[in-house]
Amino acid sequence: MGFGGDLKYSHDALLKLQDWELRLLETVKKFMVMRVKSDKEYASTLQNLCNQVDKESACQLDYISNVSKSWLLVVQQTEQLSKIMKTHAEDLNSGPLHRLTMMIKDKQQVKKSFVGVHQQIEAEMYKVTKTELEKLKSSYRQLIKEVNSAKEKYKEAVAKGKETEKAKDRCEKATMKLHMLHNQYVLALKGAQLHQHQYYDTTLPLLLDSLQKMQEEMIKALKGILDEYSEITSLVTEEIVNVHKEIQTSVEQIDPNSEYNDFIDTHRSSEVVEQEIEFDTSLLEENENLQANEIMWNNLTAESLQVMLKTVIEELMQTQQTLLSKEELVLELEKKIEESSKTCEKKSDIVLLLSQKQALEELKQTVQQLRCSEAKFAAQKELLEQKVQENDGKEPPPVVNYEEDARSVTSMDKKDKVSRFDTIRHSIAGIIRSPKSMLGSSSFFDVISTTEKPLADQDWYHGAIPRIEAQELLKQQGDFLVRESHGKPGEYVLSVFSDGQRRHFIIQYADNQYRFEGTGFPTIPQLIEHHYTTKQVITKKSGVVLLNPVVKDKKWVLNHEDVTLGELLGKGNFGEVYKGTLKDKTPVAVKTCKEDLPQELKIKFLSEARILKQYDHPNIVKLIGVCTQRQPIYIVMELVPGGDFLSFLRKKKDELKTKQLVKFSLDAASGMAYLESKNCIHSPAVKFYHGEYACDV
Repeated sequence: MGFGGDLKYSHDALLKLQDWELRLLETVKKFMVMRVKSDKEYASTLQNLCNQVDKESACQLDYISNVSKSWLLVVQQTEQLSKIMKTHAEDLNSGPLHRLTMMIKDKQQVKKSFVGVHQQIEAEMYKVTKTELEKLKSSYRQLIKEVNSAKEKYKEAVAKGKETEKAKDRCEKATMKLHMLHNQYVLALKGAQLHQHQYYDTTLPLLLDSLQKMQEEMIKALKGILDEYSEITSLVTEEIVNVHKEIQTSVEQIDPNSEYNDFIDTHRSSEVVEQEIEFDTSLLEENENLQANEIMWNNLTAESLQVMLKTVIEELMQTQQTLLSKEELVLELEKKIEESSKTCEKKSDIVLLLSQKQALEELKQTVQQLRCSEAKFAAQKELLEQKVQENDGKEPPPVVNYEEDARSVTSMDKKDKVSRFDTIRHSIAGIIRSPKSMLGSSSFFDVISTTEKPLADQDWYHGAIPRIEAQELLKQQGDFLVRESHGKPGEYVLSVFSDGQRRHFIIQYADNQYRFEGTGFPTIPQLIEHHYTTKQVITKKSGVVLLNPVVKDKKWVLNHEDVTLGELLGKGNFGEVYKGTLKDKTPVAVKTCKEDLPQELKIKFLSEARILKQYDHPNIVKLIGVCTQRQPIYIVMELVPGGDFLSFLRKKKDELKTKQLVKFSLDAASGMAYLESKNCIHSPAVKFYHGEYACDV
């Protein structure tokens, strides 16, 4: 099989083959160029890493560390690897890549030469077998016509007896030309037949075989180039293998059991005798009635000792219960780590257990602290019980030699009634009005927008309330609620009161599942319900358990669908104010909060809305509710249809009577008095209302 014998009529296919091979070679060249660049960058990156490590390692330890020695060797071998990779990149550039570039040029020349020769022999073939024969045939037909015409004229001349010799001569000449052309055509035809056979049997096969030979030579050359490329870029060459063997040897020298021996010897603590904590008897030098290390039981302390004993017993029991649960968690975590260790396939898989082992150690520390607390409470309980039991049924003795200070007076701690300044000076929470008007500015809860209706309907879901407000709602052990994160909108946070602290846990979402660190659930309500009903800890490290859901105040909750926005009435400090309508056709004022407000302004906004809920007075515009299901959040207020009162006064100043002005003042004073009774001092931003108008106070 070969090009010459099998591809005589496949010229187009041969051209496509050469074009495809040229594109392939260009792709290989591009790949090698990128490989050279990649290897150089890799070598440079490794060198930069080593240089950076050298700078950071300038501060030497004052003891011998096997880890540091092994690490230093790793860095040195990595630097050696950088040099090897750089050399390989240079060899690849000057070797295979350079040769491939030359080969592409040769390949282009072979194609050009083949196309030129093929066009030449094809043109010669067409000329001999087509063009020249067609010319002869055309002349042949013309001469036949001329001979026939000459014969007819000769017959006519003979019949007429005129110019017979002349007609005969013309006829003979025409016949001679025809016979000579006939011989020429026969010879040309024979030549064309031989040329055609020669073309298909020898000329074209020779050209195609020559092309195949060059194609095969180039394949051989390409194979050599790729073989050299493979050898240069191999990562299992002896020099690279030696580098990694050195690294492996240095790693094997690390011994966890002896790593810190030198450190311990260098920093070994000197023996110090612990000083026993004792009662400071100097405290009793000026009082003979008190005794060191003795519980005083008398008519002044008997009742308090009973209370103290009860408190200590309760704390002891609570500590013991917590200790028991923590010890169970320790056993469970140890078992889990042991089972996970058996499934580790690689040595490095131990890293996956480090966080669990750290959690276990922290849990053990917690257990130890609880045991110390248990021992402390037990000792205090024993001391108190002993004193109480010794005097059980006895009348507490009066305190002897006690002289009451005649000058002492009993006085009640008076709670100073101090007006509470509004923390948001530029947006007062209460609005004075008479009877209604439009607010100039306000704020409201920034709450999550969610497509999962069951979450918004949960009593323990409080939307996007601030972290500070959430903490104020958590008061007892196990109190919990769910809210949207202010720092990262779209994330949900579980806030819990546990062991005297307010803890906040981000609810993780991955693979369409919500979880903390254990089992995942498709919805947040299912996740919370699981932990609440099973009393499973939120995380093993924290040991937090959900006990008491903190219910949101439903009185003020509205849905966005309950409110239809109308015309824009104005702009406030935190957003725009619209005229709106409730489902029952009640006209309202709707305040929106800008979604891009800074966090601190949103907190002020929310604090103001929370204060507004406390006000209920004829001269204070009432808060109807808040829409917290999605952004933007609305505060819905009573609508005061009038405009700015100051503008009204300027426009109607000549028409107003003294009686009307006094009524305005009475309305404002009534609202102010109410705010003062609520310990709220208003600022110049406060607005009061009279009739249908609003004005600044």
